Amino acid sequence: MSDRQQNDPLHGITLEMLLTQLVEHYGWDEMGRIVRIRCFNNDPSIKSSLKFLRKTPWARKKVEDLFLRFKRETSWPT
Repeated sequence: MSDRQQNDPLHGITLEMLLTQLVEHYGWDEMGRIVRIRCFNNDPSIKSSLKFLRKTPWARKKVEDLFLRFKRETSWPT
């Protein structure tokens, strides 16, 4: 395993897994307040959010950062 993989806290976590965990914890309304993107506020779904996040690096980075904070705060297992 490379050093990059060992040091990457998101290694092995798919965007769908990450998003699902966040929505289960925060809900769509809170997600829309924390990360202000339309796909969280207007008719949100995992499918539409994944499509947007895969095409929009800045939004994906915000969601990944939120997940890392969530993971630290809740001691979510790796």
